Amino acid sequence: MIVGVPKEIKNNENRVALTPAGAAELVKRGHVVYVQESAGNGSGFANEDYEHAGARLLPTIEDVYGIAEMIMKVKEPIEQEYKLVRKGQILYTYFHFASSEPLTNAMIESGAICLAYETVELDDRSLPLLVPMSEVAGRMSVQEGAKYLEKTYGGYGVLLGGVPGVPPAKVLIIGGGIVGTEAAKMAAGLGADTTIMDVNLKRLRYLDDIMPANVKTMMSNDYNLREMVKTHDVIIGAVLIPGTKAPKLVTRDMIPTMRPGTVMVDVAVDQGGCFETTKATTHDHPTFVIDDVIQYCVANMPGAVPRTSTLALTNATLPYALQLATKGWKQACSDDLALRKGLNVVDGKVVYEGVAEAFGLPYTAVDTVL
Repeated sequence: MIVGVPKEIKNNENRVALTPAGAAELVKRGHVVYVQESAGNGSGFANEDYEHAGARLLPTIEDVYGIAEMIMKVKEPIEQEYKLVRKGQILYTYFHFASSEPLTNAMIESGAICLAYETVELDDRSLPLLVPMSEVAGRMSVQEGAKYLEKTYGGYGVLLGGVPGVPPAKVLIIGGGIVGTEAAKMAAGLGADTTIMDVNLKRLRYLDDIMPANVKTMMSNDYNLREMVKTHDVIIGAVLIPGTKAPKLVTRDMIPTMRPGTVMVDVAVDQGGCFETTKATTHDHPTFVIDDVIQYCVANMPGAVPRTSTLALTNATLPYALQLATKGWKQACSDDLALRKGLNVVDGKVVYEGVAEAFGLPYTAVDTVL
């Protein structure tokens, strides 16, 4: 198969979908890999690294889309890429369709096969291609929260871990999945007084068992949330419902009850956000302020640490890419139930129920396209 890796053009997206090592694995199995020139620069991979791995370089994004049977990306195509996508072409990337109706409609019209990293799902309901970036984003959420808590950035002026004789900051994490767990590890490691909220009592028992003493657990409900946001310095939204929009748990009317200088970090922004006031921001302009409360809603947080993120992402995505390239998408998705769940849009049909529900679109069972 001919595999294409274009340069990411979303704002401050420095990751690349494939490392030179990943390209070498594809080439070794007889596939042809085309990489856009300088695509790996932001992650520390030079053009020569890809050439040594057996990949071929192309000068423009149009060249890559034009020749590739399968496009590997990190982020969803943005508007200027829509016209480059061809009927029957495989797009293998993070899509987060439920948060963007224009993207969904554009991919339906393209007739492409859209396989979303974030909905590939194993039997135990874990999301193997979302996990590595969730780990990065969870850890980063605490770093960013701590930074914007500084008075210089308009924060309350509290050191996350405190010092002897002075209490630490209080961090509230909404959601006890991968993002929430990694955020709690970071916050606790820095000495913060940390609370994780979740609706799953079994998960809370597990977290209570494994976390250090400065991490507490609490059942998530509207009453508890309203009380907790009043007293916490950093509030991290870490909620995920695979393939569909995140619920709006922190509502607009809660914000005036928070202390001025509180920092809210919405890691769920890719799925529409779990704060009612969330609007996607960029690394250029990462925050906005409502009622003296700072909101950080960067939609590609791991793009700020691209070397780590690219290596972690390729570790997870490459085994599935090898299946797709070797067997073709139909056979690969027929053979692998987890990969089949990654299919979202196929030849103009929405085959992932959460995406169809998000926009009131007709839903086609995935088995019918296989």
